[in-house]
Amino acid sequence: MSRFFIMDDDPAARRMLAAIIEDNELGMVSGEAEDGYGMESVVIRNAPDILLIDLLMPKQDGIATIQRLSQMGFGGKIVMLSQVEHKEMVSEAYMQGVEYFLHKPINRVEVLAVLRKVMEKIQLERSVEEIRRSLAWLGTESAVAQEKVTLSTAELVRATLTNLGVVGEAGSRDMTRIIEYLAENEHVFDERHFPSLQELYIAILPGDADEESAKKEIKATVQRIRRTVGQALMNVASMGLTDFANPVFEQYATTYFDFADVRQKMREIEADEQQTRVRLNLKKFLYALYLDVVKDDGGKKA
Repeated sequence: MSRFFIMDDDPAARRMLAAIIEDNELGMVSGEAEDGYGMESVVIRNAPDILLIDLLMPKQDGIATIQRLSQMGFGGKIVMLSQVEHKEMVSEAYMQGVEYFLHKPINRVEVLAVLRKVMEKIQLERSVEEIRRSLAWLGTESAVAQEKVTLSTAELVRATLTNLGVVGEAGSRDMTRIIEYLAENEHVFDERHFPSLQELYIAILPGDADEESAKKEIKATVQRIRRTVGQALMNVASMGLTDFANPVFEQYATTYFDFADVRQKMREIEADEQQTRVRLNLKKFLYALYLDVVKDDGGKKA
C-alpha cells in the first residue's frame, strides 16, 4: 500500500486530496502539513512513497522545500500542486525532481490519473530492484551482472510508456501485446518491412474471435491506441512548452512523433484550442516503441 504525505496551506485542498486517495483505495495518507518550513524532518520520518506538495506556500515554497528534502536524502516521488503557469518556476521544479504537476483547482479525474501513473512507475522500479536483489542473493551481482539484468518485453514497454505518462491508458495494454508479438519474431524489422497496422491489430486478436467480433475488436483497439498516442503527444508537447530542454521532450519529440505535429500541438495548447489539426502517426509511434524495446533488450533478436 502506497503512503502519501500532503503539504498544502489550504485545508480544503488537503481534505479533498486525502478523500480522493482513500476513497479510491490508492493508499493511506500518513501525514499532512500546511507549510514546508521546518517540516522536512517530519516528511523524512514519515517516509512517504509520494509527496504531494504545493508550489506556493507562506513561509517556504515547494521548490525550496524539495531542495531541503533532497539534501536530507528523501527518496520518494514528488507531485507538485500549482495554480500558476509560471514557466521558469515549473522548469525549476522539474529540475528538482518533481514527477508530475497537478493543476488547481483540484480535479478528481486528473488527480487519479496522475497518482496512478506515479504508482505505476514506483511499481516498475521496485520490480527492477527485486531482480537486482535476487542476483545479490545468488551471489552473482557485480558491475557486469548489473549491466546484464534484462527486463521482459512487457516491462520495457511499460517503462517507456511511463516516461510518456500514458502507462495507465487502456491502449497501453494493446501496445504491449503488439510489441510482444513483434519481439517473438526471429528477425528485427526495419521501417520498410515493418508490418501494417492492420496486420498488427489482427495479430493480437483473441484466437476464438469470429469475423464480426474481430471487426469490433479491431475498431476498439484502434480507438484505444489512438487515444493513448494522442495523450502521449499532449504530454510531450506540454513538456516542451515548459522546458524545451526537458530530457523526455528531447528523447521522444522527434523519434515517436513528427516534430511538425509536436510544434502544432504546442501552439494549440498555448492557444487553448479545443480542436486539433494534428493527424496522429500511429505506425511511427509503434515502430519507435519497438526499436526502443529491441535496443534495450540487448539486440537479442538482431
